[in-house]
Parts: sequence; structure tokens; C-alpha cells
Amino acid sequence: MKGSESKKRKRRSQRDYNLAFKIQVVSQVEKGEMTYKQAQRHYGIQGRSTVLTWLRKLGTLDWTKPKLHSVTTSKEKTPEQRIKELEAALELEKQKTLLLNTIIDVAEKQYGLSIRKKSSPKQQRNSSKREN
Repeated sequence: MKGSESKKRKRRSQRDYNLAFKIQVVSQVEKGEMTYKQAQRHYGIQGRSTVLTWLRKLGTLDWTKPKLHSVTTSKEKTPEQRIKELEAALELEKQKTLLLNTIIDVAEKQYGLSIRKKSSPKQQRNSSKREN
């Protein structure tokens, strides 16, 4: 039955992979609902490493953490190394924020949802003070 089931599934072309679809696949794999290979077969994804790439780019797992065998501690780092490290972490957070904002924009547009909270006038005044 499994063999005939996979034959019925239509193979996808690259243009079929929109952001919402990628996030859905990544979410299912990260939740343990299926492995990346199972997701690849289930959704007819042709590329062998496509789902792995999506996991690295869109997943919640942190691929930037140093390996456990690293001997350098934060105490041994020079100020320049620490600044570089913090700048890299800041850039990563900016990218995550951009991704999340894009996801929210897509969800609001495609599904007509209102996800973002409307800020009160008091919050707006406080945020404008922080920007200055």
C-alpha cells in the first residue's frame, strides 16, 4: 500500500515551495511528527537536502552555537572577540526578527488575520522615547 500511495503523490517543482509551506514542513519535522526524509517523501520534495536547508534557515534549532569540544571560554576571549561575537548574535536576532515579521505579514495578508497588537498611545510615547 505504501508503494502505491507514494506513486499517487505529485512531484513538486521549486516554484511550489512558498514560505508558509516551508514553515509547515519545518514545524512538523521539529515537532517530531516526521523525519526530514519522511517529509521529503510525503510532500514530494525532490531535492535531497532541501528540507535540511529549510531546517537550518527557518527552524528554531540554533545552528550557530559552538560545539561542546570548544575549549575557549568567555573569560579567555579578548574584548575584540567578544565584540565580534555580540555583533554576530545581534545580526542573527535581526534576521530572526525580519523572518518572524515576514511570517506575520504573510499570515495577515493570506488569511486576513490581525496578529499584531495595536499599541496604546502611552506605549507609543514610551517607544518614541527609546528611539531617540
